[in-house]
This record gives sequence, structure tokens and C-alpha cells, in this order.
Amino acid sequence: MILIGQYDSSFVRRVGIALRLCDLPFEHRPWSVFGDADKIAAYNPLTRVPTLVLDDGEVLVDSVTILDHLDSLIPADRALHPRSGTERRQSLKISALASGLADKTVSLFYERHLHETASPQWETRCLQQIRGTLAALESDRSARPAPFWFGDRIGHADIAVAASVRHMRESHPDLANIQAFPSLSSHCARLEALPVFQEISQPFLAPA
Repeated sequence: MILIGQYDSSFVRRVGIALRLCDLPFEHRPWSVFGDADKIAAYNPLTRVPTLVLDDGEVLVDSVTILDHLDSLIPADRALHPRSGTERRQSLKISALASGLADKTVSLFYERHLHETASPQWETRCLQQIRGTLAALESDRSARPAPFWFGDRIGHADIAVAASVRHMRESHPDLANIQAFPSLSSHCARLEALPVFQEISQPFLAPA
């Protein structure tokens, strides 16, 4: 398999970490959606990352589909989302909140850095959504005493939250201090200390 995209994207990083945890071999092509758009478009007309090229040449073009596929390649008891039931819904919900957090931080970055004049209304809206999501994640995590979000084993929800918070803190220095969310902060710090998180990692690079 070939994973396309840079690890400063929380979405690409999530896939890279999941591939390692699932013991699935892959080639990494750290292409940028800005500097390498033509290369990415040859595989994905959306020119979006992550893009995953399967061994048979099929191309998966979004992180949700990619992660679902990775879970299908390993035994059910090793899957990073539960297969069914309440636990699956809850895991998908936390992952969706983390993905939404990442989406809003990217949107806020583009608004602040790629427009000549940022819209105060849009900036305020993004900040409200980011802070509301952080509060919701803090509330949920603080009610769970296990080492990981849903027990004793790492899952997609854990990876999604840590990767999204890392991206938020690096791309928006004004949002870097999340000490107001102690359970969330502790959770992310513990994950970032894991070898796989240190291996699948790249400092945020602002688009040139």
C-alpha cells in the first residue's frame, strides 16, 4: 500500500499510526496538496490527503473510508473501532468530533493566512466551534478512568483526538494552551509519548 500525504496533516497521521498499529506494511509518499498537487491529482481528483493506494491499484480517497478498510484487514479483536453496538457508535462519535476539530482548525488557518483580510465573523464562529468541541471531548474523557478512551487498548478515537489536538496547537499558537481541559491534555500527552506517535510525526508546515 502507498500512503500519500504529509504527517503534519492530522488525517494523514491518523492513517499512518493506524497502519503501524495494525502491522500493515506501506510506502509513504509525503506529498503536499500545495507543492505536489499534480502528483496527488493523478491518484485522487479531489487533490486531497490522505490518499491510500491499495496493492491492487484501487485508490481510497478519505480517512474514514481508509480507516474502515484497515480494520477490515485484521481480526475483529484487533480492530481499532469496535465492530458493532453502543461501543462502536461512541467510538465513531469521538472520532467525528476530533475530525471536526481538525476541519475547523484548518478552516481557521486558511481564513487567517490565505485571505488578505480575515472575516471576524467566520473567525469567531470557528473559535466557538473549536472551543465547544474541546469542552465536549474534555467532558467525555474525564468520565472515563481507563488508560485509553474506551478501555485498556488504543483505538481510532484515541488516535484521532491526539492527532487533531497536536495539529491545532501547532497551527494556532493562540490555542496551544489547553490546560483548561486537563483530562484531554493528559490523554494527548500520554499518547504523544508512545513510540508510534513519535515515529509517525512531522512538525506543522505552513503552506508556502
